[in-house]
Amino acid sequence: MNPASAPAPNGPRFRMPHTLVIVGALIVLVLVLSWLVPSGEFQRIEKVLPDGSRLKVPVDGTFQQLPKTYLGLQTLFLAPIKGFLDGAGLISFLLIIGGSFGIFQETGAVEQGIKRLTVHVRRYPLLEMLFIPVLMTVFSLAGAVFGMAEELIPLVMIFIALSRSLGYDSIVGTAIPFLGAAAGFACAFFNPFTVGVAQGIAGVPIYSGLAYRVVAWVVATSVVIAYVMVYAAKIKKNPELSPVRDLDLARESHATAGTDETWNASHILALLTFLAALLLLVYGVLKFHWYLEPIAALFLGMGILIGLLSRMDPSTIAKHFVAGAKDMVGVVFIVACARALLVIANDAKIMDTLLLYGSNAIRVLPHAMTAQVMFLVQCVINFFIHSGTSQAALTMPVMAPLSDLVGITRQTCVYSFALSELINPILPTSAVTMGILGAAKIPWERWARWFLPLMLILVVLAFLLLIPPTLFFYWGPV
Repeated sequence: MNPASAPAPNGPRFRMPHTLVIVGALIVLVLVLSWLVPSGEFQRIEKVLPDGSRLKVPVDGTFQQLPKTYLGLQTLFLAPIKGFLDGAGLISFLLIIGGSFGIFQETGAVEQGIKRLTVHVRRYPLLEMLFIPVLMTVFSLAGAVFGMAEELIPLVMIFIALSRSLGYDSIVGTAIPFLGAAAGFACAFFNPFTVGVAQGIAGVPIYSGLAYRVVAWVVATSVVIAYVMVYAAKIKKNPELSPVRDLDLARESHATAGTDETWNASHILALLTFLAALLLLVYGVLKFHWYLEPIAALFLGMGILIGLLSRMDPSTIAKHFVAGAKDMVGVVFIVACARALLVIANDAKIMDTLLLYGSNAIRVLPHAMTAQVMFLVQCVINFFIHSGTSQAALTMPVMAPLSDLVGITRQTCVYSFALSELINPILPTSAVTMGILGAAKIPWERWARWFLPLMLILVVLAFLLLIPPTLFFYWGPV
């Protein structure tokens, strides 16, 4: 019997429900909340951001309570459908990425390339020792500078294969790109989608306060890297301790069954095509600000080209594409249901009310606690709204003037908003989180159990990082 599937000696253990059940329960909870919280809204004005784009933002002090909007029980079934329609772009992106990698993986190039790379890495112990910290630092820089997030989804499968070949598990392979970029995204010093937009709305000079954010980025990235390295060393010493051991054994048997080929020219061409697509992705994101549609088109073209270079006929390419896309269907349902939470909150007109309640609670707190509570309020809002730009547009017009009243700088207010992104990797309502876990084939409940201790560490770290800005009137310009 597989030890991972053996029954516990002290009787049956509690089993976490399926992620879709958890998100479905959250839909019920938010619907009930929508009956209890008064409906209301702020007046909104259009604001031009530093990059020339326009956003409608609420005006502080203009909140008006509206006649209560009650949503019926049919909302439980309508909201996920609206979530599908609202998230059509991301859902299409996930299906196309899954399909394209279905073709890529079928060539065997990934397994063969990883085998050869592993041989070279193991030949030099220093390279293996630097494997995790160097790669996580690179991804953290990508998150800090240009807000890398959705772009990680195609990379997860590659890093899982590479990590497992070095004796780690699929959690390490997922954490290297995902948590590296997440630390950089939250402690960003340049990220235009969070820091840039929030500072623009709050009336703070763009990218001011850079020096402190760089120091905080180094600290946060170091903490995340240390956590992953300690876990990786433990798993390498005793693989049975991995919470995804059974999943990795299943991956291993599947990979072994399908990789009898030897290294050949088709593998080299497939890997070179993948590398060229990654380089083009980075160029497109930095130069042309690509988002979901052009990135999906890039990987669709990559998948078809790899299939042709591997001498697959069109029907075989289509078969593997459909098989790969099918693996993402569970994630697609979860993403749609997660978006349903925001649909309910908006339809019931309670989002602005929750923001008002949060800001009113902050006004009565001691000065020393203000920044930390702002961070917690932003974390709550982050549960519903995962776009950094959208969250900044919703909260900064209210929180920035509030910071003036309670005696902290607007720069500190912006920073408390940015740090709330530290909790994103555990949120089942985050499309990026669920997309990455879907690509990694790791159930959310197992990932959440592993990540929870790190999240608590990061929350405490955020509290500590917000103390100096509160004490020293953090403003800038550097």
